[in-house]
Amino acid sequence: MLQWLSVNWINLVLIAGVVLLVGWIIRGMIRDRKAGKHSCGGNCAACGACGGCAGCSACATQSGSAASHPNKNTKQTA
Repeated sequence: MLQWLSVNWINLVLIAGVVLLVGWIIRGMIRDRKAGKHSCGGNCAACGACGGCAGCSACATQSGSAASHPNKNTKQTA
């Protein structure tokens, strides 16, 4: 066992580093979510997936349908 560890110690250190990095990123995402920060920024006019994010206050206050949404355009013909 000690021989295996001496041969593979660099791999174990790298794996531990990656695991810590991923854990740090997930922790930051959870803290941001609890703080009310959203990845889309809450700009519903520029959001292509309106209604799919919690940051869209216009979708949350209305029924969420495209017809009743103030920032959704109907079919545009050129």
